[in-house]
Amino acid sequence: MRWTIKPNPDPEKVKHLSETLNVDSFIAQLLVQRGVNNFDEARQFFRPALSDLHDPYLMKDMDKAVERIEKAIINNENILVFGDYDVDGTTAVALVSSYLKTISPNIATYIPDRYDEGYGISFKGIDFADDNAFSLIIALDCGIKSIAHVDYANEKNIDFIICDHHRPSDVLPNAVAILDPKRTDCSYPYDELCGCGVGFKLIQALGQNRHQTTADLLPYLDLVATAIGADIVPITGENRVLAHFGLQVINSDPRPGIKALIHLIKKKTLDITDVVFIVAPRINAAGRIKHGNHAVELLTEFDFEQAQQFAAEIESYNSERKDLDKQITIEALAQIEENHEQNQFTTVVFNEKWHKGVIGIVASRLIETYYRPTLVFTKSGDKYAASARSVKGFDVYNALEACSEHLEQFGGHMYAAGMTLKPENYQNFKNAFEKVVKATIHPDMLVPEIAIDAEINFDAITPKLTRILQQFEPFGPQNMTPVFVTKQIKDTGYGKQIGQNDEHLKLFVKHNNSEGIGAIGFGLGKKIDLTTHKKPFDAAYCIDENEFNDKVSIQLRLKDIV
Repeated sequence: MRWTIKPNPDPEKVKHLSETLNVDSFIAQLLVQRGVNNFDEARQFFRPALSDLHDPYLMKDMDKAVERIEKAIINNENILVFGDYDVDGTTAVALVSSYLKTISPNIATYIPDRYDEGYGISFKGIDFADDNAFSLIIALDCGIKSIAHVDYANEKNIDFIICDHHRPSDVLPNAVAILDPKRTDCSYPYDELCGCGVGFKLIQALGQNRHQTTADLLPYLDLVATAIGADIVPITGENRVLAHFGLQVINSDPRPGIKALIHLIKKKTLDITDVVFIVAPRINAAGRIKHGNHAVELLTEFDFEQAQQFAAEIESYNSERKDLDKQITIEALAQIEENHEQNQFTTVVFNEKWHKGVIGIVASRLIETYYRPTLVFTKSGDKYAASARSVKGFDVYNALEACSEHLEQFGGHMYAAGMTLKPENYQNFKNAFEKVVKATIHPDMLVPEIAIDAEINFDAITPKLTRILQQFEPFGPQNMTPVFVTKQIKDTGYGKQIGQNDEHLKLFVKHNNSEGIGAIGFGLGKKIDLTTHKKPFDAAYCIDENEFNDKVSIQLRLKDIV
């Protein structure tokens, strides 16, 4: 681990904010590090309001999209809501379709089959629309690069509205409307929405036509918050507002499908981390193992008993997914060692038998061992398909773009992408990808970084500080949980390894003459020798609360010790 202490922000800004908010300068420093510099920004940060959301009509083509949908409703046209099979796509389809069904009965949904059709808009999906007399397709979380597909639909007199958040190419599809805040010609004030977020802006605009307020659309925000967490988009600006209110819905009155998932996991209150690691993988498991339709069925079901049945099925898919990704990860790690590729700048592995639905998860697992841009390939029809994952600070999408001559298609984000290529191009692509990454990655990026907000002493860790830090939630990219470092701390002698394979570390630590604080270090079990015999060590950690026997105490969640 590479520990990096964030630079101290401008002291004048810190002083001004401290005085304006009447808060300790330490809290003001943490806020300025997060881009909060004045009273209004602090109000938006600590007290998100629905009024902070932008007018949806600021998004380019929103007027065209609404006009086309209204025309379809007036003319009793059949509308097909089409979306990707991951969490962002299935939540977006559930959101837009369930809203449109309150206006028109002529609404159906379509999720492409991961194995038969692959990612994004498919010719098979367009044929389905044609065969079933759909004259309008609303594509969510996909479509920004589907030029040939939209042309094919146009030949069949089927219109497209594209709602996407991926980076567009120079040429856009010939659709009726393209809603994508990342369009270079779109001046929408916030361009980090997820696909479901763009879908929400669409129903917000449709709602304005019906004299609905944003508050009337609150019940849809459980879906948006789930997608924000799952798609790892920045939790700033509009995303912070949507996540804040979405979590309120999840914890008070979620839709039956999400309620059924929460019942399975038996947790009282969920934060964004729970959404990312508990709810999202279960929704994702449907598309990974069986079909994304199962996720949409769950998320649009209004009978709780039926939703519980759907949730139980999805839980079984999730168990199968866990077994698969564990086995494939073992095989992939063995392949890296057998080919002596541990010292390369990239990790690229292939096995035609690997399950396409879990290769993205496996790529993330491999990064935990070999911290470098990673691609996991498997066979898909007569081509090879891969999922890409990257390391902090490195844009894997740009690297793929530089190797695009070897690819059939690719798409995605800075940190996650997907691609297909012909088998005969695999080795040339692998060589090119290694060459591009080697030439463009900074050596520091190959070592995992812990970004530390500040160095503090234990006497600064008080219930008041914990309460204030809780108000920094929801945490996520560009507003990560604050990380602190304290040097020369000692375990009181109660330190031990815990977990099935002694993989975790449990300590009770003191600093100078402070009272002791409990500490837990997940995955740090092997570092117990650094803490024995009351030897002093340095710790990087987040401040947490531990609830045990109805008692709540402050606890350090260790990130690393040295």
